[in-house]
Amino acid sequence: MIAMLTAYLLCTRKGGVKILPLSPVKHRYSKVQSDSGTLVKPNEATGLSISCPSELIDLDRYPIVAQDSESYQQLVASCRKQLKSVGACVLPDFIKTEAVAALAKEAEDMAPKAYHNTLTGNAYLTELDQSLPSDHPRNWTSTTALGAVAYDLIPEQALIRQLYEWDGLMLFLKDALNKETFYRYADPMGGLNIAVMKKGDHLRWHFDQTDFVTTILLQESQGGGEYEFVPMIRTPDNESYESVKKILNGSTEGVLRLDISPGSLVLFEGRHSLHRVTPIEGERLRLIALLGYDTRPGVVSSNYLRNIRYGRTV
Repeated sequence: MIAMLTAYLLCTRKGGVKILPLSPVKHRYSKVQSDSGTLVKPNEATGLSISCPSELIDLDRYPIVAQDSESYQQLVASCRKQLKSVGACVLPDFIKTEAVAALAKEAEDMAPKAYHNTLTGNAYLTELDQSLPSDHPRNWTSTTALGAVAYDLIPEQALIRQLYEWDGLMLFLKDALNKETFYRYADPMGGLNIAVMKKGDHLRWHFDQTDFVTTILLQESQGGGEYEFVPMIRTPDNESYESVKKILNGSTEGVLRLDISPGSLVLFEGRHSLHRVTPIEGERLRLIALLGYDTRPGVVSSNYLRNIRYGRTV
């Protein structure tokens, strides 16, 4: 009875939650060398039954349900500090160990539903500019290869979907990212995705067209799959084409590598930071949950983006 009551209190984000001292959140990167109170459904497929998505999170280390506590304010401040410093924030072991195993299992079960595509394009995710020299960064091209399980193919009882649709997580992310308004991405296919990367899959060097991306690594590959980035290589006033060109040509100057393990929550601001994922090695899939949010309500993907990501528009 006490356990059930505690779970309910966590789910509704009310008082009665014991908050332990917050462990320091370290920068998790290295240089590259040359609110709902409704009880949720149990997930029989994973063998893990929860009464609230908060049970998936290490709340002793990350007290995201206690917004009025000093520990919560310290956590938010730490996230904002990392984001301001390098445009990235990693919260290791955000998901409990036993929950990571369950989330990975359900993601692997869903992996056959992924639409896989290989695309060729530039680092800016735009059309090539024929008015510029052929060796200009905007005319540099490479490939990206990965698969994605669309939101509408993720069962309602899936643990990752329960977590994504829980207001408690969304409110914490709003604070950590320092946004005044915050909404779930309204696209029926793009709100929540499971990225499925098999041997040889990779993401080319690129800038994001959104201000931030939120991910949770569920399963790492046997090798490769390194998340590399160059923080703040460009600004709204300076594209820094020469610096970008050096990276595209193989330089590792200024390149950092995020230290991400299964269960890590990652907040990344990629509009001004060039980044990539190195090719996957080995037969084990790299599985990562992509949690979609926006600062505006009702935002959806274009039919073009739906086609290349999911192979369909409806």
